Amino acid sequence: MPESIDWPLDHRQRSRRLFFLVLIVILIIVFGSRTALSYYVDALWFGSLGYGNVFWTTLRIQWVIFAAFSAATFVVLYGSFVALKRVHLPNLRSSHTIFIAGEPFRLPIEPVLHLVGLGISLVIAVVTGAAMMTEWPTLALYWYASPARVSVVDPILGKPLSFYLFALPAWQIILGWLMTLAVITCIAAIFFVLVSGGTRALTARRSSYAPLPVGGLSVAFAFLLLTLAGRVYLSRFELLFEDHTIFAGVTYTDAHVTLWGLLVICLALVLGAAIAIANAVSASRLRWLVAAVVPAAACFVLFQIFAWYVSSFIVKPNELVREQPYILHNIDLTRQAYGLDEISAREFPAETTVGATDPRNNQATLQNIRLWDWRALQDTLRQIQEIRTYYDFPDIDIDRYEINGAIRQVMLAARELNVEKLPESSRNWINEKLIYTHGYGITMNPVNGFTPEGLPTLILSNMPVQSTVPNLNVTRPEIYFGELTNTDVYVKTRQKEFNYPQGQTNSLTAYEGFGGIELGGFLRRILLAFDRGDIGKLPFSDDVNRNSRLLMRRNVRDRVAALAPFLTFDPDPFIVLGDDGRLSWIMDAFTTSETYPYSSHYRLGDSRINYIRNSVKVVIDAYNGTTTFYVFDTRDPIIAAYRRIFPSLFKDAAEMPPDLRKHVRYPELLLKMQAAVYGLYHMTDPGVFYNREDLWTVASELGMSPTGEQVTQPMEPNFVLMKLPGESGVEFVGILPFTPANRNNMIGWIAGRSDGAHYGTSIVYDFPKTKLVDGPLQIEARIDQNAQLSGQLSLWNQQGSHVRRGTLLVIPCGRALLYAEPIYLQAERSPMPELRLVVLALQDRLAYGPTFESAMAALFGNAPSSMSPGAAAAEPARTASGTPSRPAADLNGLITQAAKDLADYQRLTAEGKLAEAGQKLEELKHTLDELNNRQK
Repeated sequence: MPESIDWPLDHRQRSRRLFFLVLIVILIIVFGSRTALSYYVDALWFGSLGYGNVFWTTLRIQWVIFAAFSAATFVVLYGSFVALKRVHLPNLRSSHTIFIAGEPFRLPIEPVLHLVGLGISLVIAVVTGAAMMTEWPTLALYWYASPARVSVVDPILGKPLSFYLFALPAWQIILGWLMTLAVITCIAAIFFVLVSGGTRALTARRSSYAPLPVGGLSVAFAFLLLTLAGRVYLSRFELLFEDHTIFAGVTYTDAHVTLWGLLVICLALVLGAAIAIANAVSASRLRWLVAAVVPAAACFVLFQIFAWYVSSFIVKPNELVREQPYILHNIDLTRQAYGLDEISAREFPAETTVGATDPRNNQATLQNIRLWDWRALQDTLRQIQEIRTYYDFPDIDIDRYEINGAIRQVMLAARELNVEKLPESSRNWINEKLIYTHGYGITMNPVNGFTPEGLPTLILSNMPVQSTVPNLNVTRPEIYFGELTNTDVYVKTRQKEFNYPQGQTNSLTAYEGFGGIELGGFLRRILLAFDRGDIGKLPFSDDVNRNSRLLMRRNVRDRVAALAPFLTFDPDPFIVLGDDGRLSWIMDAFTTSETYPYSSHYRLGDSRINYIRNSVKVVIDAYNGTTTFYVFDTRDPIIAAYRRIFPSLFKDAAEMPPDLRKHVRYPELLLKMQAAVYGLYHMTDPGVFYNREDLWTVASELGMSPTGEQVTQPMEPNFVLMKLPGESGVEFVGILPFTPANRNNMIGWIAGRSDGAHYGTSIVYDFPKTKLVDGPLQIEARIDQNAQLSGQLSLWNQQGSHVRRGTLLVIPCGRALLYAEPIYLQAERSPMPELRLVVLALQDRLAYGPTFESAMAALFGNAPSSMSPGAAAAEPARTASGTPSRPAADLNGLITQAAKDLADYQRLTAEGKLAEAGQKLEELKHTLDELNNRQK
């Protein structure tokens, strides 16, 4: 027989080491260099904002977590592999000879198996460490949380709130990691059992019995059972925020059966682990592993049966009585979790008469009714204020400013530059990165200001910015950071930047701020170019020098998310003009959780939460990009923990400049969330809550779908400058009306307050239960049913244009509700709507006119009673049955009028004048109703 080839050991070792060295070098080059470069650029960016400590603290936490969990994973897996190999394959040969083409080759079995185990352990360890690193906010909160700050204790298990907000989420992650290790270890043990069992079966005599060696598997299985026991124990606490059909949290069955059952099952699993360990050191029989599961399985089946019995025969027949204390827990803690316990409730009479509006004492409210629908204003500004096609107004913001000594409600829009709209011939690197770098200026107009042509009355407009109010001036109109600034730019270059168009020429400028990363020497420039994807341009550009600066992450949403990824942000930032003439963006930030005990879950974007606080306001300077986080809710335990982690990131609310502080507002996102929760959780009586006797929803309105179809949708919060009922001063509040579930009439409204000492508080005004108050959809129907008004709208829709109806506003005024809807006319070939009618309504009266003043005059009874071009009209007051009443007339006159209306209706129908015929039909109905009432 030919002699087999035996590779020298040192040669094999050198080959393996060289292979691993080459592999590691390739991985470092491909992945490590890119990751290291990204970290380097991020460090420069955080440092440029003054948050270098935030970056290094985050990096330290992430890498400590990565190192700790990677090392622990590797030790467990590789240690398990080595131990299992020694137990199950103690006599494994180091090599095995095979013949290829008659030549013997010796294969290194033991070294290859060792190498496979080492490689798999390393890969799983790195992947696990990377996965755990993404959970750094949860683990860091657990480490830095201060339990002494939280005094709330859950009513069932007696754990403090800090346990649910900080400890429980961290232990869920850790136990999930341990469970993964346990499963992998068990799979490895099964592999070795099968391999060793097959080997022994081949070497044993046919007549002998070769039992499977399960000692290693027993230890691995014990590890799995202990991990499962820990997971079952944690599930007891998860019952406190589990959602059910009627309420959330522990139920009667859970409290009396499930909680105890889970504890017994946990102990049974520990017992099973002890059996598995005993099997490992003694008999090592497979049947004992099966026996280790039996106690837990038996307990699980018994408690499932017992829980079914209690639920079916004890709870169901008397559900309300049994569940009442647990429903109370859910009501109380859900209200705490969403801040509903701090909402004050007041009565609102919702009177229907004109006098109830008390116009004399509510002039500030009436003078600030928003008649400009933000969508209509946006389309109009895009036509009259964009100036060039590459400008855009991405959003319209509503705020309050002092104008001529009085606080007025205004609408603002930032004129941003959209590089995507540059002419195709101008789309090159120099234009996009060096020249067209920023937007310019803002527009401002009163919410109800119109020119005779139906266009907005602009206070701030044009380029350069012009102001019609002396105390409102924009001294730094350039917008380098905004909502459309999605690209990087380089400033302080030799290339002049485009500022704004000026006749046949362009006004040019140079950046004078301190924002961004200084490019510095050639090496830093190379690194920045490689990271930002400008490697082919930036290093070789003659326009860039060492003093030039890179402005990156210029979109304000991306900017704040990169600085504080652990916060949830309102998606709608709003622009603010400071007293110094600088422009800033303000964003609301929230802390959230999904583990608040006994609190019901609601959707917030893509997340599912049961706790929310508006703890932070973020201010971003539109010129320098300076980003500052101000803490407004110091009672929030989550933001308190983050302040312990990042003390340099947050400032107290008192440090916010006064000219910015006066523009903070009650967040729209929070108001919508609280309104949704309040619709159910304003019912604090368990019986009423259980039966859903007084369920509310946010009122619906008519809107337009993306396809242009009219749809019914929930109303958005409406910011109003008004005097709240029972208050003396004018305030900027966000309001949302409520309707009973599945009905259209209104039942109340919520107001979120924004000014002074009342900031952050909210009030709910309840209507009398016995009074029927029209909701937005019912007012819309009244507008559609008004014969004269609908006829005019039909006529406009037939003349090469179409009617565009603005958002219907519901405005509390005095002791009544005032409804307002602007109606615009828009030519088919023009995207610019113009105001043509203002419709105002009370519960028993509807009026309209070409201007707000004329509509108000018609509503309050001192205007013409018939519609003519340029005139106002009012619908007669409605009777108790809801039908308009006519002036006194005898029965013969009414009969004559009804006959005339019928004849006119038949004539107009025959002539094909359907709109006018519909108007006559309405008049006939009103006449017959009046005749019927008088006969009664």
